[in-house]
Amino acid sequence: MTKLQGLSRRSLMKGGAALLAAPAILGVNRAGAAGAAFKVGYVSPQTGPLAGFGEADGFIIEAAKAAFANVTNNGEPVTIEIIAKDSQSSSNRAAEVTTELIESEGVQLVLAQGAPDTTNPVADQCELSETPCITTIAPWQPYFFGRNGDPATGFDYTYHFFWGLEDVIANFLDLWDQSGITSRNVAGLFPNDADGNAWGDPELGLPKPLADRGYTVIDPGRYQVMNNDFSAQIAAFKEAGCEIVTGNMIPPDFATFWAQAAQQGFNPKVVTIGKALLFPSVIESLGARGDGLTSEIWWSPNHPFASSLSGQTAGQLAAAYEAATGRGWTQPIGFVHALFELAADVARRTAALDDGAAVLEAVRTTDLQTIVGPVKWGGEGPFRNVVRTPLVAGQWQLDEAGKPNLVITTNKQNPAIPTGGNLKLIGG
Repeated sequence: MTKLQGLSRRSLMKGGAALLAAPAILGVNRAGAAGAAFKVGYVSPQTGPLAGFGEADGFIIEAAKAAFANVTNNGEPVTIEIIAKDSQSSSNRAAEVTTELIESEGVQLVLAQGAPDTTNPVADQCELSETPCITTIAPWQPYFFGRNGDPATGFDYTYHFFWGLEDVIANFLDLWDQSGITSRNVAGLFPNDADGNAWGDPELGLPKPLADRGYTVIDPGRYQVMNNDFSAQIAAFKEAGCEIVTGNMIPPDFATFWAQAAQQGFNPKVVTIGKALLFPSVIESLGARGDGLTSEIWWSPNHPFASSLSGQTAGQLAAAYEAATGRGWTQPIGFVHALFELAADVARRTAALDDGAAVLEAVRTTDLQTIVGPVKWGGEGPFRNVVRTPLVAGQWQLDEAGKPNLVITTNKQNPAIPTGGNLKLIGG
């Protein structure tokens, strides 16, 4: 038994993401020890620049472990074992630990999340090894086309749920329309990675649909991840008179850019960045400079969905996380929880848990209402393997005590998700 297997709920909650830095068996449902066994592998970035995506994993896995006690298959209890691995925010490492899960641990289902850096290599290894896999928290285009997916055939073993670039573009445009800004030049910041290349693609990314709405993306070209000098980009944006900034960045890169923008006198009125601005810890680290930054919002306590596993509403799950950890809710909470909802649903419906083909069939025929919305694969083209989930957008607004609150300011694309306030311009 590993050290983490023996941790109490309290110690696991206190340790948070740090406890998950090493590969470990994190949860075993002992209640069904006399029944069938089902091994689930889970890969996420626990360390490195993408560690924010895995911040809530300890809490979610503990909650899943408790809920798994009630899972049955063909009337018999199921022992569900969760084996978690850290991708270390590295695509190579994600592929390595996935191979370990399949070849050494013998898992029957692999789950993964945390941007294409994790989801794509995990899914590729599962496809190669003919192991059923469910992934999330990566826009579907970089997931599908980043893996050279063919819409005519799709993939056989790997399935994904999240929103797409068409959704984030529509929400970003809704935000900018609210701003009243008349300048139509938009500063584009796209790294040389799977996300950045997808978001910046002239045809499939932001430039074309923004042009259709009268905006011009000022794109100085791809920069290398963990860049320490954005002077060239800032100069290009200033020369073009950009008052809106968009793109997709990891938190350290955005922090560097935003500090240098202030130093070099670049003061946009709206900054809407994917990935980097998802986490309250990032906004807190920026101090007053975090006030007014905008981003897509894929999950919040106000989303009108409930868990098929625990029965909790989105608001109740977020409140439980805050009470257990003393930290503010983060968007990955809902999607990580949904991964384990899907794992439990597959375990319930699989005709024979020790039969890989039966597990795959259960994944393929999924039709479940989750805490992030409905998940049902089987459409045409990429959507045979992909489910799009609802998306809105909003703004980080600091309260009187300086605490950042993520406020939904536009829900035009999904009116069932309520707004919480109005957009304000940076420095306004």
